[in-house]
Amino acid sequence: MSFNPLFDRPQVLVERVIQNIEKVIVGKREVIEKIVTAYIAGGHVLLEDVPGTGKTMLVKALARSVDSRFQRIQFTPDLLPSDLTGVSVYNRKKGEFEYKPGPLHANVILADELNRTSPRTQAAMLEAMEEHCVTVDGNTYELPDPFMVMATQNPLDYEGTYRLPEAQLDRFMMRLSIGYPGKAQEALMLERMERSSPLDRLRPVLYREEWIALRKQAAQVYVDASVKRYIVELSDATRSHRDLAAGASPRASFALMRAGQARALMLDRGYVIPDDIKALVRDTYTHRVILHHEARMSGIQAAEILDGIVSKVPVPAARAVMAN
Repeated sequence: MSFNPLFDRPQVLVERVIQNIEKVIVGKREVIEKIVTAYIAGGHVLLEDVPGTGKTMLVKALARSVDSRFQRIQFTPDLLPSDLTGVSVYNRKKGEFEYKPGPLHANVILADELNRTSPRTQAAMLEAMEEHCVTVDGNTYELPDPFMVMATQNPLDYEGTYRLPEAQLDRFMMRLSIGYPGKAQEALMLERMERSSPLDRLRPVLYREEWIALRKQAAQVYVDASVKRYIVELSDATRSHRDLAAGASPRASFALMRAGQARALMLDRGYVIPDDIKALVRDTYTHRVILHHEARMSGIQAAEILDGIVSKVPVPAARAVMAN
């Protein structure tokens, strides 16, 4: 298992990861592809779904597939910020304080039921997700590279939960839902898990260094000025929409561009096209826009508004713009 950019195409490498994850998660290729897209783009993912749909297994499968250090953090009301970031402990022999890293010092973090912890502890995630570092007692410590947070929450359970603030939601590149499997897929899942979990047999198919190389390649994917303007027009349309109290932030525009670059790389293309952007708008923007009260009462969904915006904003003229 080796990576050589002269011989291995990114599309082949990414497909290897996706197929490895599909040994554990059955019939959810679209969701897997989008999570891999976010990982290549350096983004975080919020998984909203009912319990038992495979969220934890999906995150573990991703971490094992790319040979990454995995940490699962169960968020509870009594969890403290220091339980995430780590603490400074006094060393009597040395006569000084030593930093003891917390569970955030990993490559792939599963923030399980993030909305069950207090806003104070949720806020401890903001610096880590945005700047990939934590600050303890005035000292800043870098987190490992790559670093990705995949948080879960049950959208139907509000008892004993704290609503994620807009600042927290804006840190997530995408919000996704796995959903229930089909009957045939669920039967296949039962067959695979009859004697043992397929997760126990999963082996890495890429090294961390290879994944970092893919991420650097994605950042070099060309984005034409017309495509950038298209992204800005989409964001601006959300800010002036009558049913939205708040539109997509500039961070959302940047996230959409990065996700578009990753998607283009996965499709073996050296440039972003409007279809890359259109395919990712829903997953990148729905959790970032805020509906007016009247719109919520009328049953209007953010996804419907975004679909309408995409249908109205002029698409740049098709051009096969290649990177220099």
